[in-house]
Order: sequence, then structure tokens, then C-alpha cells
Amino acid sequence: MPREGKKPLSSQALALLYLRSREDCSQRELADRMGWADEKMISRYERGSKPVSRRTLDACAEALGYPPEAVDLLLLVDSWIEPDEEEPPLAEPFSPEVRRSIERAGLSLGRSFLEGWRTELVRALLSLKVEMARRRAPELWARLKPATRQERREAVAALPELQDWALAELVCHESEKAAAHKVEIALELADLALYIAGRVPGEEPWRSRVEGYCWAYVANARRVANDFAGADKAFARAWDLWQAGASSNISLLAEWRLFDLESSLRRAERRFSEALSLLDQAQIAIGKNDLAANARILLKKEHVFDQIGDTRSALATLAEVKPFVEASGDLRLLFVLLFKTANNLYHLGRYEEAAQELTRVRELAVDQANELDLIRVVWLEARVAAGEHRKEKAIIGLEQVRQDFTARGLPYDAALASLELAALYLEEGRTSEVRNLARAMGWIFNAQGIAREALAALTFFLDAAQRETATVDLARRITAELERTRASAPSQKTTQRGRVKD
Repeated sequence: MPREGKKPLSSQALALLYLRSREDCSQRELADRMGWADEKMISRYERGSKPVSRRTLDACAEALGYPPEAVDLLLLVDSWIEPDEEEPPLAEPFSPEVRRSIERAGLSLGRSFLEGWRTELVRALLSLKVEMARRRAPELWARLKPATRQERREAVAALPELQDWALAELVCHESEKAAAHKVEIALELADLALYIAGRVPGEEPWRSRVEGYCWAYVANARRVANDFAGADKAFARAWDLWQAGASSNISLLAEWRLFDLESSLRRAERRFSEALSLLDQAQIAIGKNDLAANARILLKKEHVFDQIGDTRSALATLAEVKPFVEASGDLRLLFVLLFKTANNLYHLGRYEEAAQELTRVRELAVDQANELDLIRVVWLEARVAAGEHRKEKAIIGLEQVRQDFTARGLPYDAALASLELAALYLEEGRTSEVRNLARAMGWIFNAQGIAREALAALTFFLDAAQRETATVDLARRITAELERTRASAPSQKTTQRGRVKD
């Protein structure tokens, strides 16, 4: 409370005095910043001999490096310390102890409210800033994309607006997309993202996190290029940098993506238990709110189970992912989910259930107008028909997809469909048709990407077909051998032709 007879300083005067003192700025220095010739004006304001307007106070605060909101807060605090309300006349007025208790409670509540409000405001503004950065990134990429590799680097080095974490993140994701089509482009884009990351402004821990994130995509591109040793080194570098940035309080980049990408490498190396463990860690890092990310991880777990031949676990994983996919509203993911479910039911011999799922799968394939998806649906329908002993429907379907796969130059798929068709022909003793199939499969031996073991198995079957000594059992054993060699191949380049990307 002010001394009796002395006029108290105004809230504005106290705010100015506090801000100037906090910055250890003399009255002369502040006057110079304001462009005033006489520092005595500052003294008059602070002593209360001259009223200071809010406009002048805001200008002084700005000169001292503070926003108007800081002034608002100081004025509010002063109003709590010296409230304007007069106490109503009471028979028993508040005692000093009661008044102090009220003031302490009010200040405590006010501080809690302000701290919570400020935290929420900062969080909201940060979220908005992040969203704006991610919205701007495609525009920046559109400027860079047409340029050559060297021109891109020169632009990033010269233009600060291109030295942006959100642009580096976007280029990483573009690299992952490109990996399904052109591994050379995937490698080039991952290197560009890393180049951008090295120039991102901010504290070293934050830049370390961005670089670690980008190194994971370098590793992914190397994996797709079958450079597993290089991918291993890149992942080691990615995790070293990521952990080195652990002290950064900025958490804009998704850690789950590092686990996710490394799991693809471990799966390609056939280190399946490690791949599953990494996917579990990715799920923990994601949490429950990101539906699309959870769906992606669970579908990849299903793919691992599929590769190791654990069909029941694959089917259980698909049941687990179903709520995430349905909630996401992503029709492409829904198609993949239902197709894989039907396929696993077929492999378990649950043909009737598989046929029921395929009705909806076909509708989705037609709606999305993806020809290769529709071909695979016809293939699975033919397989289910064969399992239900509807041979004529199965033969018609397999002959159709065999021709479609051949026309598209898909050797593994064409060979498998041909062998399944051959098995049906052999069950009916139609050896001449099997011999014709064998001749039609000759192009496969000149196709790229077929494992030597698969070619050896095919050669054995084709020789038997030409001699008309092939049997149903032989056709099925060669089919199983082809499935095994494709599953164990180091890289599945057929992702570009309609398989689920990883």
C-alpha cells in the first residue's frame, strides 16, 4: 500500500519502470531508442509527474523488445495488487488476515489461469505455424522440382526460404514415393532432403533431428536399390543424429517413421523378428490418434506374417487394422485390407468366407478403376473357384489373368497363374493344353528379376510338360517353389505394378 498522503504510481508508470529495469536500460538509452532528445521525459513518466498513454507505453515496450501483450499482463497484475473496487460498508469489515488470504487466493488462481491460457495459446500458435510451414512446402517443392540436381542445390544454398525443415520433410516423403518407381530418383531426392536439412536454421539439437530424419530416407532408398550394407550404415547414422537431438524441445518430425522404414530393411534382409519388433515400436510412437499411420504399420506387420507363412497371424492382424482403416475413410486402404483378408481366407481353405469378402473387393476395384487391382481380384476369384471345385470358372479366370500378366510383362505373376492353370488342366487330363502353356511361358526366361532357383524350377516343369509327363503334384510343387523364391527375393520391384507399397 502507498504511504499516506503520497499519490501512488499509475499502472502504466510501473509497467514502464519494470520493463526498462528488466532490460537494464538507462533512461538515456531508452530516450535514444525512442528518438527523443531529452531523457527527462522518461523520468517524468516513471515518477508519475506526467501521465503516460497506452500508445506511448506500447512504443517504449517495443523499443525495449517487448510486445503489447507483455504490457497487458503487467497492467493486469497491477490491477490485482491494487483493485479498483471499494469495499462495501459492513458491520464487521474484513480483517487484514482475511484480506491477505483473499488476495493470495486470487493471485494464485489468476496465475494458474494465465499460465494455462498462455500454454494453450503457445501450443495453438505453434500448431498453426507448423501447419503453415507444411502448406508452404509443396509450393517450395514446385519451384525446385523442375530444376537439375545441381540447380536445386545452388538454389537451396542461396535462398533462405528453401532452407526449411518442412521442405526437407516433404522431399523425404517424395523420395519414398519415388522408390516404388525409380530408385535413382529416390536416392537423389533423399540426398537433396539431407542437403536441405544441413542448412535448416535453429539450435544444433533441432538440426540434428532433421538430419537424422532425412538419413532414414537415404537408408530406405539404398534398401530399394538392394544396397543393404549402405542402408545399414545410413540407419546407424540416422539414429545417432536423432538421439543427439534428444535435448531439442521441438517435436515436429515423426519418430515412428524411422522405426517403420528400418523395419522394411530388416524384412528385406529376412530378419523378421527384428522387423516385427520395430513395427511394435512404431505403433507405440504413433499412439492411437493417427488412424492412417496405425493402418500403415499394421498392414506392414501383416506383410511380414505373410512372408514367413504365418497366415493365421496375418489374418488376425488384418482384423486388428480394420477399425483404423474404416475410420480413416481411405478407400484404397480399405481395398487392400479386404483383398488381403480374402487372400488369407483362401490360403486357410475358408473358400466360402473368401468369396463373400470378394464381392465388396470387386466393387472397390471397379470404383477405383485400377486395372491391375481388378486383374488380381479376378485371379483370386479363380483361385477360390478352384478351391470350391468350380473348375470351369477357375479355368476361364486363370486364362484371362495369365494373358493379362503376360501382356504387362509381369513374369512371376504370369508364371504362377500359368502353373495354377496347368494343374487344373492336368486334373482333367488335358496334357496338350499344358504343352501349349509351356510354350507360351518361354518369354519368362528372358525377363529381368527372376531368381535363378525359380528359373531352374520352371525349366524342370516345362521339360516335363513338353514330354507330357507333368503331373498335378509337380505343378503344385513348382508353384510353391516360385512363391517361396519370390517371397525371399531381396527386393520386390513389383510394388510399382500394383502391390502394396512398403
